[in-house]
Amino acid sequence: MRQFLPLAAFVGAMFCLSAAAADRPVVEFLNSGKVYPTGVPFSEAVKVGDTLYLSGQIGVKPGKLELVPGGLKEEGRQTLENLRTTLEAHGYSLRDVIKCTVMLADIAKWGEFNEIYKTFFTAPYPARSALGTSGLALGAQVELECIAVKR
Repeated sequence: MRQFLPLAAFVGAMFCLSAAAADRPVVEFLNSGKVYPTGVPFSEAVKVGDTLYLSGQIGVKPGKLELVPGGLKEEGRQTLENLRTTLEAHGYSLRDVIKCTVMLADIAKWGEFNEIYKTFFTAPYPARSALGTSGLALGAQVELECIAVKR
């Protein structure tokens, strides 16, 4: 009987280790290349379990680090299109978005951005924060960072 004790202890330890490893979430760093060009020093999204953390989106032309012309209205629309493209590239949709942070170069344009935002999102809306900044990448007027959970 004593001869099986070390074997039983080993099997028990392996069971505990495998159970602990199974509980650890898988983290995936994702880049579809559909919005930002390859070679940028960030992942467009990071997936942990069913949660997708998206890098900030700005109104760049797909595949280029160049803002669309036309001011906040066009940048805002392109920003939200880029968000949708990134979500869909990884199997998510706008309906999966649960939280957004809006960064505006001019917080006085918060209402103007809301009008664009409401053409992409419908009630129930994601939780959201907004803040004014002293500058955004490439001189953008708006940046949108979101979190989505697969439903």
